[in-house]
Amino acid sequence: MSETARMILDGQEYEFPVISGSENEKAIDISKLRGSTGYITMDPGFKNTGSTQSGITYLDGENGVLRYRGYAIEELAEKASFIEVAYLLIYGDLPNKEQLQYFNDSVTRHTIVHENMKRFFDAFPLGAHPMGMLSSMVASLSTFYPESQNPNRDITDIDLTIHRLIAKLPTLAAQAYKHNVGLPTMYPKNDLSYVGNFMHMMWGVPAEDYEVNPIVESALNKLFILHADHEQNCSTSTVRVVGSSQANLYSSVSAGVSALWGPLHGGANQAVIEMLEAIRAEGSPLQSWIDRAKDKTDSFRLMGFGHRVYKNFDPRARIIKKAADEVLGQLGVNDPVLDIAKQLEEVALNDEYFVKRGLYPNVDFYSGIIYRALGIPTDMFTVMFALGRLPGWIGQWKEMTENREPIGRPRQVYVGATERAFTSLDAR
Repeated sequence: MSETARMILDGQEYEFPVISGSENEKAIDISKLRGSTGYITMDPGFKNTGSTQSGITYLDGENGVLRYRGYAIEELAEKASFIEVAYLLIYGDLPNKEQLQYFNDSVTRHTIVHENMKRFFDAFPLGAHPMGMLSSMVASLSTFYPESQNPNRDITDIDLTIHRLIAKLPTLAAQAYKHNVGLPTMYPKNDLSYVGNFMHMMWGVPAEDYEVNPIVESALNKLFILHADHEQNCSTSTVRVVGSSQANLYSSVSAGVSALWGPLHGGANQAVIEMLEAIRAEGSPLQSWIDRAKDKTDSFRLMGFGHRVYKNFDPRARIIKKAADEVLGQLGVNDPVLDIAKQLEEVALNDEYFVKRGLYPNVDFYSGIIYRALGIPTDMFTVMFALGRLPGWIGQWKEMTENREPIGRPRQVYVGATERAFTSLDAR
């Protein structure tokens, strides 16, 4: 017998079906609530609302579990390349050798962006925020590939759009960085790996051979994998809602980039570095900042510690901590801000106050450390996040369109003025 939930409204009882996920997650299907009762639910921020049934990412915050298509994040970060994980998230399974070769070759063929797009970059002011440039440039891709705007394309055309976007986002991100700091653009070098090619475009200079540091490449590969998807977060939900109107993939992902830009979402690792810089600038003993973090009456909060979803340890943090240690060891960086970070990490991992409350360093803490060590400006941190999140956005958009999900249209409870008569200007 199937489970049901009962609701009593105005003395009348209604039944609604209970849905069980493959990991035994439970949901009450209220899709017919308004039609049956005239009521809607109130859930600000949709914190308790399931907007879809998805087979992409499983997240169990209480037990610190994250899986892509059933594969543990720990295994993927240790054994897979980012391009393999991208294929997994988009197409549902890890690729075999032939599939991976085809996918990689197809992506490689499309890394160069149209020369006319350089004019767009030239129009941005020097120092323009890279996320603003990236969102604009991704949306503009639909004008260079107008066939992408047709919602009834066949699967071959859709795959081409997907491959183009995966190929071009690192190029656009690197160009946004170069423009932001006033350096010349570097063209793709397609004999390098996906991550290595991005490094070449970021840090290479004309007329010189850029040598990819394998430890840095490995760390970025892991970071991109760890950020690749995270269930129905703000930017992913944005991609799905925009895509539900049958907007093209480029426009949908551009909206996701804009959502990610917000400091409450993708800007968390930037906030970590800004906090560390503030601590250094203040010059007060570190213990005073730790005491402030423990004081509930103080507005100061340690950024990069704990997580709104993970009630225990963020599983991604365990993985990237090792990579951060390797990068710092390899580069031999002497940075007082990063010294403060290591001291804070030591306190958070051993202080009973933080341990008891699960306020461990999270992935944003360690990713901020890595990006700082690599000399990446804080304005670029969220761009790095977007590069990793891209396959998740694409996979979610593809799933939503293939399932022919309805256009997103939340309801509201109106709390404005009731009906009133119009008065003439002279009478007001």
